[in-house]
Amino acid sequence: MNAAQPPIADSARQPAPPASGSTGNAARTRMLVVGIVVLAIAVAPWIAGNFTVSLLNDIGIGSLVALGLVLLTGIGGATSFGQAAFVGIAAYASAWLTTTQGLSPWIGLFFALALTGLSALAIGALTLRLGGHFLPLSTIAWGLSIAMLFGNVDALGRHTGLSNIPPLVIGSFSLADPRSIYYLIWALVGLAFLFSWNLLRSRPGRAIRSLRGGAILLASVGADAYRVRLTLFVTAALMAGLAGWLYAHMNRFVSPSPFDVRASIEYLLMAVAGGLGQLAGALVGAALVLILKNGLQDVLPMLTQRAGQLEAVAFAVLFILLLHFARGGLMGFVRRITRKKQVALRTERPAAVEPLAGRTLPARGTQILSVKGAVKRFGGLVAVNDVSFDVNAGEIVGLIGPNGAGKSTMFNLLTCTAPMTSGQVRFLDKDIAGMPQRAVARLGLARTFQHVKLRPHMSLLDNVALGAHSRTTAGVLKAGLRLDRKEEAQILQEAQRQLDRIGLGDRAHEMAGSLPLGTQRILEIARALAADPVLLVLDEPAAGLRRKEKMELGELLRKLREEGVTILIVEHDMDFVMRLVDRLVVMNFGSKLVEGVPSAVRADERVQAAYLGSVA
Repeated sequence: MNAAQPPIADSARQPAPPASGSTGNAARTRMLVVGIVVLAIAVAPWIAGNFTVSLLNDIGIGSLVALGLVLLTGIGGATSFGQAAFVGIAAYASAWLTTTQGLSPWIGLFFALALTGLSALAIGALTLRLGGHFLPLSTIAWGLSIAMLFGNVDALGRHTGLSNIPPLVIGSFSLADPRSIYYLIWALVGLAFLFSWNLLRSRPGRAIRSLRGGAILLASVGADAYRVRLTLFVTAALMAGLAGWLYAHMNRFVSPSPFDVRASIEYLLMAVAGGLGQLAGALVGAALVLILKNGLQDVLPMLTQRAGQLEAVAFAVLFILLLHFARGGLMGFVRRITRKKQVALRTERPAAVEPLAGRTLPARGTQILSVKGAVKRFGGLVAVNDVSFDVNAGEIVGLIGPNGAGKSTMFNLLTCTAPMTSGQVRFLDKDIAGMPQRAVARLGLARTFQHVKLRPHMSLLDNVALGAHSRTTAGVLKAGLRLDRKEEAQILQEAQRQLDRIGLGDRAHEMAGSLPLGTQRILEIARALAADPVLLVLDEPAAGLRRKEKMELGELLRKLREEGVTILIVEHDMDFVMRLVDRLVVMNFGSKLVEGVPSAVRADERVQAAYLGSVA
């Protein structure tokens, strides 16, 4: 759709109210909290003892690993019990290079990150296609194997490890002392948090936050879920690698035991305790786990002579209590208290920028979709049997039929969600049968879902912005470094424009999960429109809508048709369909029964008998 076209809904053309001072107050409060934390970290070495500074260094290193787990597990939904192995790969890589080859630790940093990244790429390529419980089990397997490798390689000192690792040096200033390296550790922690914050508020970040919605959702907007997950896996591993490099040159000694599966479980506990869904949870969780661990080591010997055995038990009990009363971690508990107030305060609109480039739509009447002899078999069951029909530009075509007629299967064949047994589907004069769904989406075929697929904890604006994924190009590195500002502003402007068109522009910052089902279906259409489609394929969009909402939806779809958007709609509400479409294709028992204009279809005796009933 041409980005320069005006909004559809007249009511949506009115500008939203200006942002209130409360929004600025919320932003100032957030900045104040961040400033206090930064100030406390900055002055800590001047007022704390050596033990406390060393503990803070450990918390900083632990929070880097936990931050990667928040992104990978908490937001991306891929559980890993092997992050300590990546810490170990980087630590051993830099330790070996600096002790045996005599090179600078700063060269060791690049070597460590390169080796960690390549290892994560290889491991992720082998394991990330596994689903369910197989993925976490596989991470345990390679976590165990890598730790065993460290202990059985002579060049790495076997179980004795590597010692006399040189400290970090900046010019003539040595960072051998815990107080000296403190600021480097926390500067890197701050940069990692800033990178992650920027990433999640970007094009690739929205794809990452949508991973839990499934591969089909991401494919429908032109994204590859496997590639997104692999990129995230490598990113989390690189954060662990950075922690490993710091660990090696802070402690100046490495051995296999700090990098086994038990350490990975401890890192995962940090992320869980702090809050898997919140970036700040990584820091809070690392502090909680390490302070609690040190506290138990001090207190338990005063109470019993079996402190070592009881430490794990006490640790487990305390965390069970924590997760029982704050299942989302400490930051999740805080977030639940503050979220409603924060969302209600946000009213700002995206800044006006140059719009995203739009497609040139085919001339009205041009054939854009052609189905010839489509067949889909499931074993001995023929779900679609030799179905053929065409869709021309600028029309609304309805695909109807009784339950079990094969409409949903035909829908999946058209969108390449399911492979075709035989036949041909051509879209924009390209044979799309067998193409990946994401490739078809990039050609200009956008869809909605029978069962709504929105991300409930993302705002309406972000859900719709996800639809523009295939129209933009920014990657993880560019987004994390905030080099995508122009493109991101264009995406948000486009998302706001589509929200205005469906009448939800003034609710852009609400969470999608707070909407009723009918409104969620309308929001899905806005997400599809953000892809600037040539063909809009709707799967029962009127389901769950009230009469007035159906009338508004029908008006929206008619105006889209007037603008040149072609629509194929699968729907059970016959009154809604008959008043809306230009042509109907009726299916029954997997075959095409009849095709024609609504009045002719309604009068057809075969349709009356199969679907509409004798009184139709």
